[in-house]
Amino acid sequence: MDKEQTESDTAAKDGRKTSIGAGRPSQQRRTVGQTEPCTVCGAIEWDEDISRGETCCLSCGFVAEQNSIDPGAEWTNHSDGQDRSRVGAPTRNSLSDKGLNTSISRGDLTSGAARRHGIKSRDARDWRRRAIIDERTKTRSSRARNLTTAMQFIRDRGNLPPRLVEEAAALYRKAAEMGLVTGRSIRGVAAACVYLAAREASLPRKIEDIAEQFDMDNDANLKELKRTIRLVARKLGTHHISGPAEYLDVFHSKLGLPAPVLGEANYLWGRVGESMEWQGKKPAGVAGVMLYKAAQNRGHPRTQAEVCDVVGVSEVTLRGLLRILDALLDQLGEAPSN
Repeated sequence: MDKEQTESDTAAKDGRKTSIGAGRPSQQRRTVGQTEPCTVCGAIEWDEDISRGETCCLSCGFVAEQNSIDPGAEWTNHSDGQDRSRVGAPTRNSLSDKGLNTSISRGDLTSGAARRHGIKSRDARDWRRRAIIDERTKTRSSRARNLTTAMQFIRDRGNLPPRLVEEAAALYRKAAEMGLVTGRSIRGVAAACVYLAAREASLPRKIEDIAEQFDMDNDANLKELKRTIRLVARKLGTHHISGPAEYLDVFHSKLGLPAPVLGEANYLWGRVGESMEWQGKKPAGVAGVMLYKAAQNRGHPRTQAEVCDVVGVSEVTLRGLLRILDALLDQLGEAPSN
C-alpha cells in the first residue's frame, strides 16, 4: 500500500481524531514523534496521553514516545474559580528580591477586611505584628538593605523606560557583586548605572542631567559621579561611545523644533560626519551645532543662547563648532551661513 492510499484510509476512519492538548487552554505543543511518519506503518496520526506522557500511533498502536516532559504551565485549579492559569509575574532585577518573596498584605488586616475574613480583633493585631516582623526580616542583611535603596533610586529617579530600568538594575547588581559599591555612595553608583544603561542603548543622557535627577549637581558630587562612571564602565566593560547622531532626537525635542529640522540635521551630519575635524569635540556640542544650522536652513532659527542652554556648552564653543561646520560645507560646495 502506497503512502497516498495510507493517508486516504486513515483520513476516512471515524472517531480517529488527534487529542493533542485536548480540553486544555494551553497552546498545542508538538514533539518529534508527532510530526514524522510512524516508523511501523507510515501513518501520521498520533495520539498523546497527557497523564502518562506517551505518544502512540492511532493506526497500529506503536508507542513512539514515553515519559514526555510537558514544558507548559501547570493548568490545575485547586479553587472553585474557572481560571486554571497559575502563572505569576516574571522576575525583575529592579526589585530587591526580584519579586520572588511573598508578603502579608496590609489590606487584608484592616478592621473592615478582618471582619470580612472572619478574623477577630486580637488575631488581626497579631497578624499585623507578624507583617511588620516579616518586612523587617527581608531587609535584615546589609546587602538586602543596599539593594532596596538602590533599586528605589533607579526606579524613582532614573527617568528611564521600563526595559532600561531593568538594564540599570542588572548593572548595579553586577557592580555590587564585584564590590564596587563598598566605600561609595549608593546614590552615586545607582546614578552611574542609569547613565551607562542609557548610553549602551544609544539613548545617552548628559551627566549633568543625571546628576540633577539624583541630587548630585554640586561640583564635588558631580566630580565624584564622573569618576564613578569611569570606574563602573571599566569594570563592567560598558564601553559604548556616544556619537552626535544619538543626541539629535532629544535636543530636537527640547528645542521644540518641527520634524523637517531633524531631517535636515541628520542630512548635515551624514554629509560632514566622516571628517576628522570633529575628533576630540564634545558629541553633544556637535549635535547642537547641527541643529542650530538645520534650524536656520529650514526657517525656524533658534538663538545661540537657547541652543547652548539645552546642549550644555558655551556660546564660544558653539561658534567655534559652527566655523568648522561652515568650512566643511564650503568645501562640499554648499554656501555657509551668515
